[in-house]
Amino acid sequence: MPGHEPPHKEELTQRPRAAATPGGITRRGFLKGAGVTAAGTALLEGVQVFSREAAAATPENVKEYGPEPVTVALLVNGKEHAVEVEPRTTLAEALRIQLNMTGTKISCDRGSCSSCTVLLDKTPVNSCMTLAIDAIGHHVTTIEGITEDERMHPLQAAFVRHDAMQCGFCTPGMVMSCAALLERNPHPTEDDVRHAVSGNLCRCGTYPKVFAATLDAAGQMASKV
Repeated sequence: MPGHEPPHKEELTQRPRAAATPGGITRRGFLKGAGVTAAGTALLEGVQVFSREAAAATPENVKEYGPEPVTVALLVNGKEHAVEVEPRTTLAEALRIQLNMTGTKISCDRGSCSSCTVLLDKTPVNSCMTLAIDAIGHHVTTIEGITEDERMHPLQAAFVRHDAMQCGFCTPGMVMSCAALLERNPHPTEDDVRHAVSGNLCRCGTYPKVFAATLDAAGQMASKV
């Protein structure tokens, strides 16, 4: 507009400053620093309280292991084995390296594919996510342990008849998951089998044949009862 001059660039970029304290610290900086200090103190006190409570809640009869290797007894496939493991050793590593039971496969090594499935007290578990020391006092069953008198388990035989494997890397875990299913449910439906192997990954895509083999094995086992 005539007679009205636009503000200078310097005027547009200037912002009001926070008032400074005599020591050269701004009021805003002082408040921020005080807040951080208070939060840090509260966090530290919380950690100390948690540590004290955790220590008080730990039972006196709990045995601690490590960090050096220790000798433990594992009950695997009905036999007790003395193995020397570090506390960080997984059950899969103990089975494969210490006991040479290589039927249990390690694929992803992070609990995603279930190729390392074994039974812990008849419950399927990922042995790559289970510490060997956590298996102490439990019954561990591997793929080597479901045979009888060196004869294949009916489920293993059904997998062969139905060609329910290709590369075979996931097969031991698949068999163990299905064996656990037949143990608790002798007359499963296909939906039951699908649910039982829902955590077992097969890159070759043999799922339909796994379902058929498991249902076939269930029928074979039921006819012998």
